[in-house]
Amino acid sequence: MKVLLINGSPRPKGNTTLALAEMEKVFRENGIETEEIRVGNKAVRGCIACGTCHEKGKCVFEDLVNETAPKFEAAEGIVVATPVYYASANATLIAFLDRLFYSTHFDKTMKVGASVAVCRRGGASATFDELNKYFTISNMPVASSQYWNSVHGREAGEAAADEEGLQTMRVLARNMSFLMKSIELGKQQFGLPAKEEWKATHFIR
Repeated sequence: MKVLLINGSPRPKGNTTLALAEMEKVFRENGIETEEIRVGNKAVRGCIACGTCHEKGKCVFEDLVNETAPKFEAAEGIVVATPVYYASANATLIAFLDRLFYSTHFDKTMKVGASVAVCRRGGASATFDELNKYFTISNMPVASSQYWNSVHGREAGEAAADEEGLQTMRVLARNMSFLMKSIELGKQQFGLPAKEEWKATHFIR
């Protein structure tokens, strides 16, 4: 089994990386492979709603989004972690996620998602909610922990002193590992849930 770790921080040794490393240790203990994809230091533009992905099956812009798409399809889980800027995720990460989720048309049902917010003081819960929306619109179960998935620290390395935050990361990784394995067993015995034809209801008549 494999989990993609999407790192939205532009800093290679920042607190977001520290939080993901805490999860990565637990994933290894559970026999789950991980791959970290750093997004925050890349030049990723936002979606322009051109619709080309519906014709070509991939985003019109050839960058990290299209490179990540087949890895996302092959993975059983995805963790999206970000530093908090102005009570929101890193804008580069949001541009990446908008295009990744919209341009990939493979079935994401029962892939497990988890979001992690790293901040100095406030904005973590708003960012946590923001990131979870990518999962809940995609039929993806959301892994939970013993607290909202946040770690606190400002300067690089300060998050190491947030004992509760790091424990939250370890619990999250254990719960996610269990959920992924349980879903895999369920798929073998019961298959995926039945799908209905999508009914698009617009608010303007």
